[in-house]
Amino acid sequence: MNIQDKVAVVTGGASGLGKSTVSMLCASGARVAILDANKDAGKAYATELGDDVACFVATDVSNQASVEAAINFVVQHFGNVDICVNCAGIAGPSKILDKTGKASALENYVRVININLIGTFNVMRLCVESMAKNEPKDGERGVVVNVASGAAFEGQIGQSAYSSSKAGVVGLSLPAARELGPLNIRVNSIAPGLFLTELAKGLGNKVVNSLIETIEAPKRIGDPAEFAHLVKFLVENQYMNGECIRIDAAARMQAR
Repeated sequence: MNIQDKVAVVTGGASGLGKSTVSMLCASGARVAILDANKDAGKAYATELGDDVACFVATDVSNQASVEAAINFVVQHFGNVDICVNCAGIAGPSKILDKTGKASALENYVRVININLIGTFNVMRLCVESMAKNEPKDGERGVVVNVASGAAFEGQIGQSAYSSSKAGVVGLSLPAARELGPLNIRVNSIAPGLFLTELAKGLGNKVVNSLIETIEAPKRIGDPAEFAHLVKFLVENQYMNGECIRIDAAARMQAR
């Protein structure tokens, strides 16, 4: 899909990988709706980009009414949706049992699943509803890119919720691609490793440094611009469909 003059929805677009993706899409000629729970950051970034290029919609991706209102606003504001990139997510580390052997609070697990997995599906389903109404351009009506994680494959201790939520995102790719293919809508996912984002910074230096040791080459934290470059490739390459691509410098996480 040619990004020029297309309309994109990016969740988590006010920071981290989402913000870098918004920057790339705008630079490529798209108009972008930034969906994020952080009102101050979202409004500031949309203002910086300009009203003719971007808009911000405060959104709780895990809430049905919130996402419905957001996508309705985007369609009214920009006319349609062509591209959907789901970057919104939280880490929410917690063990199944605490140090005393007591089971962790169920709400901790539910919150991560609701935002990372259900939130991704929630936004995707409403974006593709709009995409299905588009007139095909160069044989395509829309493209979806969902963000998983390397933790979907090698989850560490304390990542039960995060890893299972991201494994669910990976599992969405093929069935969604198969269902939406006849509508000329493609669906792919990306499983990033360690990138320089607020989420990574929140893990603390000790954890980040230990994760860097698992990286093969280049032995450094990823640049969000490198992630955005992969998003661009998945949007533009018509033959990429139903796939999950790892971008992690050959890192394979250990148990701890």
